[in-house]
Amino acid sequence: MAKENKMMQRRRFIGNISKAGLLGGLLVSSTGSIANEIEALAAHPGEGHIFLVNPYLQAPEPDSMRVMWITNKLCYSWVEYGEGAELTQKAHETTNGLINAYNRVNCVQLNGLKPGASYRYRVVSKEILDFEPYELKYGETITSDTFTFQTPDPKVKEVSWLVMNDIHDRPASIPHLMKLAGNDAYDFVFFNGDMFDYQTDEEQIIRHMLAPCADVFASRIPFLFVRGNHETRGKFARNLTDYFSNPGQRYYYSFVRGPVHAIVLDTGEDKPDSAPVYAGIVDFDAYRKEQAVWLEKEMQTLAFKKAKFRVVMMHIPHYYSGDWHGTLHCRELYAPLFDKYKIDFFIAGHTHRYGVFNPVKGQHNYPVIIGGGPTEGKRTIMKIKANEQVLQLSMLKDDGTEVGKYEIKSKR
Repeated sequence: MAKENKMMQRRRFIGNISKAGLLGGLLVSSTGSIANEIEALAAHPGEGHIFLVNPYLQAPEPDSMRVMWITNKLCYSWVEYGEGAELTQKAHETTNGLINAYNRVNCVQLNGLKPGASYRYRVVSKEILDFEPYELKYGETITSDTFTFQTPDPKVKEVSWLVMNDIHDRPASIPHLMKLAGNDAYDFVFFNGDMFDYQTDEEQIIRHMLAPCADVFASRIPFLFVRGNHETRGKFARNLTDYFSNPGQRYYYSFVRGPVHAIVLDTGEDKPDSAPVYAGIVDFDAYRKEQAVWLEKEMQTLAFKKAKFRVVMMHIPHYYSGDWHGTLHCRELYAPLFDKYKIDFFIAGHTHRYGVFNPVKGQHNYPVIIGGGPTEGKRTIMKIKANEQVLQLSMLKDDGTEVGKYEIKSKR
């Protein structure tokens, strides 16, 4: 009964996700500093001690997995896990000899895992009531349900994943689109930017993305994330990295799954850095140039050269998205490298108009796939499967209608 009460408390805190999604509103405070908002959120004395977000999986690797979750009280937290029925192992994060504690946003990496193995786990958080220099007092301990995940196997010959983009603070879209995956298996979910309109506080991030993801799939299946231009906006945008854990702990990265070498780029804002709305506190031109240097080095690696399929995913497409500065700068920096190193597939969002564009000689020698969104009738989910011979993409509109598909055969 106590567990059911806590779940009801959590549900009341998270709110009616479907209504929030339909309204598209931001359930945030309009006054006060970020520090005050976080402090107020952490208090919630009437809620007892609860998980604001159940565990969600990040940064999957053959020998590791990161587990994140959020509590409403300051805690010492850890993960209990194991291969069999018994959760015989325990993991917490340590920094410079100090175990991470007296915090609410948790990220624990499980190391030394076996590739392609199935693990069971749960998270535990023990409230810290008082933290004096020589005396620490604990309060209530809460424990999550037990979940299962599987580590990637580098020896597998196939991979499948889902792509969503441009949700724009409509959390009801996440479970709705996920249902369209049906009973098909998938290895991870990729969010290709603009999950939010702008970042105002933690509660928005929880209600509009993390909670629906954890409730639907993310406690069992990891997700990866890259910013869109809207994730660079708002007073909480600089705190966003606290709630996600990408490979390399940054917004641009690469990974290999089966026959696919994937590259993820952070395209930044779509307007010039000098635009008045940015008030002189952005520097995306330099950031995109930094990524171009990294991109060429990554494309020179043996893993990239050997891959049966080379896939790039980023939010702003460098073609078919107008002539704003962000689009043109991405085209200037990345398009020559995409052609020089012969990528096979490109996936983007941003335009809110889904489309499948065949290769065009002299522009892009690879298909450009753009997802839709965010309103009803324009929302899309992409289903991608690849083995050593063929890569297939199917893009579904939110009524289940297939509105785009593409298939390529391996050239290597």
